[in-house]
This record gives sequence, C-alpha cells and structure tokens, in this order.
Amino acid sequence: MLLESVFHIETFSLTSVAMTLVTGLILGIVIALVYKASNVPTGKFAVILAVLPLLVTSVIMIVNGSLGASVAVLGAFGLVRFRSATGTSAEIGYIFFAMAAGLAAGMGYLTLAVMVTLLVALTLLILEKIGFAEPIVADKMLKITIPESLNYTGLFDDLFKSYTKYTHLESVRTTGMGTLYELSYRLRLKDPKKEKAFIDDLRCRNGNLDVLLGQVQTVVNQL
Repeated sequence: MLLESVFHIETFSLTSVAMTLVTGLILGIVIALVYKASNVPTGKFAVILAVLPLLVTSVIMIVNGSLGASVAVLGAFGLVRFRSATGTSAEIGYIFFAMAAGLAAGMGYLTLAVMVTLLVALTLLILEKIGFAEPIVADKMLKITIPESLNYTGLFDDLFKSYTKYTHLESVRTTGMGTLYELSYRLRLKDPKKEKAFIDDLRCRNGNLDVLLGQVQTVVNQL
C-alpha cells in the first residue's frame, strides 16, 4: 500500500530498518545527481545532499514516539540553522527536497518516498531541460578615467546612445592627486558582441586613459 508503513507500532525489525536506511541513501544519491545536472557549481553540497535523506531517516527512527528526543532534535536543528549562512533558493529547495524524502522514509512510507523523489526529480529535470528558469541579464559596470580638463557632462552621451540600452552615472571621484576623474556607470549593452568597439571608441574619447568594463556584482537569489 502507498501509505502503509514498513514499521509496526513502536517496533523495528532488522530487515525493515536496513531497508529504510538503504532507501534513504539511494534517494539521497538520486537527489544529488539531479542537483548536479542543474548546471550549477556543486562542491561538497552535492555530497551533503546525498547523505541528508539518510541522516533524516535515521533521526526520525530514533525519535519515533519519544517526545523528549523530538524536542532535543528540534533544538539541535535550530542551533545549526542560526549558525549557518543563508543559502541560495536552489540550495534551500534541494534541502527541503532531501528532508521530505528522508522524513517519508524514516516514517516507513518507502513507496511514498520513492514516488515523491522520482516525481520531483523528473519535474526538475524537465524544467531545466526546457529552460523554464529565465536567464538573469547582468548589467555592466563601466569605469572611465578622464583628465580634469575635460567636462564629463554629456561627454559620452552619443556613444552610450549608440551602444547601450540605458546608462546611469553611479559616481564621480577624483584620482591621481586631483588630476584625473573616475566616472562609474551602470549600463546594459545593446549587442555584447560590440563590446570591444565600444571600449575602443571610449578610449579615443578619453585620451586613451583607463577604461574598465565588467560585470556588476549582484546578490544571488535567496529565501
């Protein structure tokens, strides 16, 4: 039966425990493989995902029917949470995924745990394959150094109009003992393939002084 536990009331057999732990481990490996297939840097997080359902399964079996043990485990999880840095939305989602599989397996509902894992994994793979997540269009950071003799107001407006969708002057600061100005812009290019031509035109305009064009550091999606 789908919702029939392999455990009887307050009893554990060696066979049911072994079967439950093996199921938790297999489900964890499946979840870790799905996470690695999502084309994101994994590091040791994939390893943690692989064993997390097994750990949750073990904890659920240990605290089964024990109120005191349940409170102790809850406090331990709370301590770990507040001493850990907030992860990305993807990492937190996969942690909940692994915990759900581990909880179902730890309660003895192995069929349900397998079905949930396969369904969620298949859904994630399909959504990743069809490109369901919209790509993040990153703005560019532009820093231009000009001599103090140049009036920077409107100096590059024609180039910005030609090469960028929009441009915003973020800051102006003096450098080189006051002999130079450094202009910082936030912009988005119309055509990334014309980045070199854009820089070359800027260099012609600022007297071949320093021009820096790079990615704006953005905050990763978090929950």
